[in-house]
Amino acid sequence: MGNLRPSVCIDAVLEKMDDSQAIKAVKEVGIGAFEFWGWWDRDLANLVQSKQSAGLEVSACCTHFVSLTDASRRAEYLEGLKQSIEAAERIDCKTIISQVGDELPDRSRASQHTSLVDGLRAAAPLLEEANVTLVIEPLNLLVNHPGYYLVESSEAFEIVEAVGSARVKVVFDIYHQQVSEGNVIHNLVNNIDKIGHFHAAGNPGRHELTRGELNYRQIFQAIQETDYDGYVGLEYWPVDDPLEGLQEIATWFA
Repeated sequence: MGNLRPSVCIDAVLEKMDDSQAIKAVKEVGIGAFEFWGWWDRDLANLVQSKQSAGLEVSACCTHFVSLTDASRRAEYLEGLKQSIEAAERIDCKTIISQVGDELPDRSRASQHTSLVDGLRAAAPLLEEANVTLVIEPLNLLVNHPGYYLVESSEAFEIVEAVGSARVKVVFDIYHQQVSEGNVIHNLVNNIDKIGHFHAAGNPGRHELTRGELNYRQIFQAIQETDYDGYVGLEYWPVDDPLEGLQEIATWFA
């Protein structure tokens, strides 16, 4: 059996609160971890103090949004990743989320796929030395991210397989993959060894997990039946009281 644990994306679910308030709220609803997007635009000293006071874990944060599809920007990406690893070590975060950049219309998808693999291979030694995992994120084109390169989970898994490092995996966003391709339980269970983090939101709307067409209790049970040991980030924009919604989800993991 796996060990799936919830984490709250404070930049989404609790976006109306400052970091200290949000971290305290996560603790009060009975969830043991939180995550956020950019580390570079917040007070990390305050975040660390709030985290330690609440006794919570930081499950994930993001690296700089520099294109990996464009090989000419690889040095810039790697420099940003070095800074992100340093920040992750400061806040004791073991997972860094990376988007990969938009599709370049003047270049073939094959060349962009190769650029992604080569860039991540160059990143792997940095991650392995720091004992930090980088997870690349497929996103949907239909609703939220027109123009983005990486959409299908199958290509994300192919990239990770080609990189060949245990420190480079996929963040499987269940909401995005439902919009893009469906069949989420089959796709995630059969590639669980390549997944380092999950995200979850209801579809349609990207609201609470209890809204929409996705049966999250069943999806989480399927993940628990694998050997996955990690977090699912609750990354949604609530319609109802955010704390009541989080309290309900916390009972699913009790």
